[in-house]
Amino acid sequence: MSQEVKITYPDDWHVHLRDGDMLSFTVEATEKHFRRALVMPNLQPPLTTIEALKAYRQRVLSERAGKDFEPYFTFYLNESITPDVFALAKSYPWIFGAKLYPKGVTTNSEVGADSIQALYPLFEAMQAQQMVLQVHGEVLEEDIFEREALFLEMHLSKIVKNFPKLRVVLEHISTREAVQFVTDAGEHVAATITPHHLMYNRNQLLSGGIKPHYYCLPILKHAKDQKAVQEAAFSGNPKFFAGTDSAPHPKNQKECASGCAGVYSAPFALAMYAEVFDEASALTKLDAFLGGFGADFYHLPINNEKLVLVKQPTQIPEEIQMGTETVVPISSGGQFTWSVL
Repeated sequence: MSQEVKITYPDDWHVHLRDGDMLSFTVEATEKHFRRALVMPNLQPPLTTIEALKAYRQRVLSERAGKDFEPYFTFYLNESITPDVFALAKSYPWIFGAKLYPKGVTTNSEVGADSIQALYPLFEAMQAQQMVLQVHGEVLEEDIFEREALFLEMHLSKIVKNFPKLRVVLEHISTREAVQFVTDAGEHVAATITPHHLMYNRNQLLSGGIKPHYYCLPILKHAKDQKAVQEAAFSGNPKFFAGTDSAPHPKNQKECASGCAGVYSAPFALAMYAEVFDEASALTKLDAFLGGFGADFYHLPINNEKLVLVKQPTQIPEEIQMGTETVVPISSGGQFTWSVL
């Protein structure tokens, strides 16, 4: 008999649904396995106003198969936003905060923040309104494997010190330094962990040739960093919870001279999480990591429904067609040892 694990219906606290022709496919994949999701705002143009967020939300809602899936949204934070917008945003319970993209550090961050310190009045307003700052924690123009650690030292440590009640999520952590920073910080600081940073390190990206569909930002790091991130996920510390950072790109934009950063994992993310937790004999910690800690941090009730994972192989297709675009998923052509029943 196959091994089964029943868990609270999970939430994805960091996902890219994109827009346009891709949207129906990404919404379908995420709502199939996640009850709630925090949708990232780095579209073109980015979502810097309430009206833009409202319009995008309607496009996402129109693609839902049912009403069980609940998407939440966050502003794209840059110098064009004024502090008063956060008081206005409190009227919309589906707006959870704002995402900080330092300029140029990742996909569609060209109009990100030029100066972190120039955003301090916005952080103060967010703190007053009890909104959450989501952070892509990297600096630009430094060694790509050191960018996360340097951001913590140069910027996030100062933000946390100057705004001690500001709720902060350091997204998609990838280093030992990030794990230590979040562990040592106060109760208002948490982190999301992706399945790909748990399952892979830079060897999968670079050994035997460059594999563009493993290229993400923050980039996959050393095996020692991977181990630290795994230990954080398995620890049962409520500061660490799931955010897939599933981010599809068309195949021709990945397999080119300057490929985009981002991996597509949404249809298989639960299988990936389950496999890593199982290999570490930590399946008893999976439920809270996927369906408890994030909801608590975002002040939401725990989902009532249950989902069953079964130890049966999930086969990963070589490619996935999204309308006129072809997307190559993470681990294309391979398989994971767990499936969603």
